[in-house]
Amino acid sequence: MKKQTLVLGAMLLIAGLIQAQPDQNGRPPKPPTQEERLKHVSEALNKQLTLTTAQKEKVLAAYKAFFADMEKNRRKDAKQQPPPPPPPVKKEIADKLSAVRDAKVKAALTPEQYKKYVEIEKTMRPKHP
Repeated sequence: MKKQTLVLGAMLLIAGLIQAQPDQNGRPPKPPTQEERLKHVSEALNKQLTLTTAQKEKVLAAYKAFFADMEKNRRKDAKQQPPPPPPPVKKEIADKLSAVRDAKVKAALTPEQYKKYVEIEKTMRPKHP
């Protein structure tokens, strides 16, 4: 049993190291398919353990169910994750748009109201790190 646990731990470590390496374009590689993972597990277990045909079928069936359940949970977690925030607008563009907005607001307000607006607008700006 200890030998099986050691083999499983080694396989997971190797799989993690293989997945962490980016490809030539700097993108992370695609994760292996379920069939590829099953083949890898089968080969690793066959090297280390002497399994009968019935044992091999049961072990591979257990791994197949495990991989399928893990994929379902990954998809479920991915759906629950919020989408990434939109990229920020360039400062020059934001400043230009703010000037246009403030000109329209200034035309609509009295001078006293506009002074108060400028103070209030400063407090409404998002804080930058």
